[in-house]
Amino acid sequence: MNPPPRRRDQPTEPPTVSGLVRFLNEHRAGLAALVVVVAAVLSGWMAWSQLGERVRGDADLVLHLDAIQLEGVAPWIRGDLKLEALRDASLADGLPLDDPELVRRLARAFDMHPWVREVVSVEVRHPAGARVQVRCREPVAMVGVPGGLLAIDAEGVVLPSDDFTAEVAAAYPKISGVASGPQGTVGFPWGDPVVGQGAALAAVLGPDWEPLGLIECRPTLGKEGEVQAWQLVGAAGRMIVFGSAPGHERPGEPTAATKIARLRALPKEGVSGTTVDLTTEPETPPAVPSIPAG
Repeated sequence: MNPPPRRRDQPTEPPTVSGLVRFLNEHRAGLAALVVVVAAVLSGWMAWSQLGERVRGDADLVLHLDAIQLEGVAPWIRGDLKLEALRDASLADGLPLDDPELVRRLARAFDMHPWVREVVSVEVRHPAGARVQVRCREPVAMVGVPGGLLAIDAEGVVLPSDDFTAEVAAAYPKISGVASGPQGTVGFPWGDPVVGQGAALAAVLGPDWEPLGLIECRPTLGKEGEVQAWQLVGAAGRMIVFGSAPGHERPGEPTAATKIARLRALPKEGVSGTTVDLTTEPETPPAVPSIPAG
C-alpha cells in the first residue's frame, strides 16, 4: 500500500504583516475617525497660518496705545509718560489681547518708568482696551551738580531733567555742597546718605521755602563725611543753623516741627543778626517791670 501523498504546505504571510492586517480590520472604524481628526487639525493649522496675522491685526484683538487709559499722571510731568513707558518696553506697536502675560507686561512697563512710584492697578477689557492707574513721584529739591541741577524726590530718587525748565527748577529748594554724583540712572536713588538727608529736609521745608526767602540748604560735614548739621542760607546773607535733618535729631535737639515753627516766626520776632540757631531755645527777653497796683 502506497503511503498517502504528502500535503504541500500552503505559503503563509509573515507574522508582522498578518498582525497588521488583523489590526487594521479590527480597528477600521476607529482609524477612519482618527484620519478625520488629523485632517481637521491640519486644515485648521493651515487656515490659521494663512489668516492668523490678519486676525491678530483686528482692532478688537490688539491693544494699541490710544486704547490705553492712563490715570494718575502728575501735573508737573511735561512729557508723554504713556508713550515713553510703552516705547521703552517695546510695546508701543500693539499687544495681542489674548496674551496671558498682558497685564503683567503692562504693569512692568509703567513700573520701570522713572516718574512712576507705584502701579496701582491694571485692567484689560474687550474689545481691546485697558485702564492703568499709577502714583507718580513728586520732586522736592534740586541738587547742585557741575553744570546744573538734578531733581530728586523725598527719598532721594533722581528724576528726569527734561521735565524741568530753568525757571521751574529755581522754585524748588536747592541742596548744595554734595560731593558725589548719582550712583545710578534716573528712577533710582542717588546713593549718598547726604542727599537722602537733604531730600528729607527739603520735603518739610518746601511750603515755606519761597515765603521765607530761602536760597539754599547745605551740610557741614565731619572728617568721615558724615553730616554734622544742615544750614539754610536766606536773603541778605542770613545763615540759619537748622541742625540735624528730620529723623536724625540728636538727644535733646528740638524736633523738625519745632524748628520749622520757629523758622516761620522769625519775621514776626524781628530777630537781628545774620545767624540764627534753631537747635537751641531762643533767649527769653527780660520781663518789663510793671507798676504795682495801688
